[in-house]
Amino acid sequence: MTDPAPLRVLIVEDEGPVALLIEDMLFDLGHEVTASAANLDSACKLAGTADIDLVLLDLNLDGASAMPVAHILRERGIPFVFSTGYGATGIPKEFACYPVLAKPFALSDLQATILRARSIVR
Repeated sequence: MTDPAPLRVLIVEDEGPVALLIEDMLFDLGHEVTASAANLDSACKLAGTADIDLVLLDLNLDGASAMPVAHILRERGIPFVFSTGYGATGIPKEFACYPVLAKPFALSDLQATILRARSIVR
C-alpha cells in the first residue's frame, strides 16, 4: 500500500507517541520522515528551511496555534495536512482547502489524505 512517489515529510506533533505512530505509518506507505518538530518555534524554523515535500501539521502545539507554520508552508508552496483531534474547528476559512485528518486515524485515511494534499499544491 504505497503512494506513487515517496515523499520527504515533516511531522509537526507535540505528542511524542503520536509522532512515532505517524512516523511508522508514513514508513509503511513508503515515505521518509526527514524531520519532526514538537513545538511552534522548531516547527516554524523547519517549515521555512527544510527540504520537504509534505507536512503533517498538528493544529495545537502544546496550547499554541500552529497557524504560523501553515502560513509559512503556504508561502513556500509546500502541501500540508492539518492533523487534529478537533476536526475542522479552529481552522481559518483561508485554509479551508487544506485537508484535515481527524485523530485518531487509520493508515488508509492517512494515505487518502496525503493524496488529496498533493493535488492542492504543485
